[in-house]
Amino acid sequence: MLVMRIVVVGCGRVGSELATTLSKEGNEVAVVDKSERALQRLAMDWGGKGVVGFGFDRDALEEAGIAKADALAAVTNGDNSNILTARIAKETYQVRNVVARIYDPRRAVIYRRLGIPTVATVTWTVDQVVRRLLPDRPTSEWAAPGGEVLIVERSLPGGWVGCKLDELEMPGRVRMAVVARAGRSLVPKPGLVAQEGDVVHFAVDAAALEELEQRLIGGPRS
Repeated sequence: MLVMRIVVVGCGRVGSELATTLSKEGNEVAVVDKSERALQRLAMDWGGKGVVGFGFDRDALEEAGIAKADALAAVTNGDNSNILTARIAKETYQVRNVVARIYDPRRAVIYRRLGIPTVATVTWTVDQVVRRLLPDRPTSEWAAPGGEVLIVERSLPGGWVGCKLDELEMPGRVRMAVVARAGRSLVPKPGLVAQEGDVVHFAVDAAALEELEQRLIGGPRS
């Protein structure tokens, strides 16, 4: 297994759990937090390194090993701090994999367009709650930064059972990515026949989403 050098900035509930998980998987992990007390969230047997300091302080980052890091996660409670830390890691130290935790969904979109991957905490939480409140509501699993491409999950209407799923694809506009069936996930092959209970994940050009919905409802061509 490839061992990665990872810096986690922020040792709150998310940061401490993230650092612990990454460390258990065999990675070399360093955690930076402005509070020495926060670092005490880490388990006694945690084998990584703790650094007291601000994530956007280069001295603290260098003590954490940023110069040789493969990845950095900025997960403090401050959007500005997380973005500044992520930019320093990406632009100054050329860290390959960088992600920033963002609370303001509007900022998340802007920063993704600047090439800084973000996790929008509020947006994700709202989405998860809505999924459970309205399980039959169409959902989007992922959207490209500009919104042009979506990954969507759809339960297959009964009219498609016994028919080839190829008919749902539209070259250059809609492609099946994964079919979830009876507790298993399948990469769809040409000629795959639909079964009752199938859930299909599609990669969709956003402009073709409505057409896909209509095709699902309308059933296979006769």
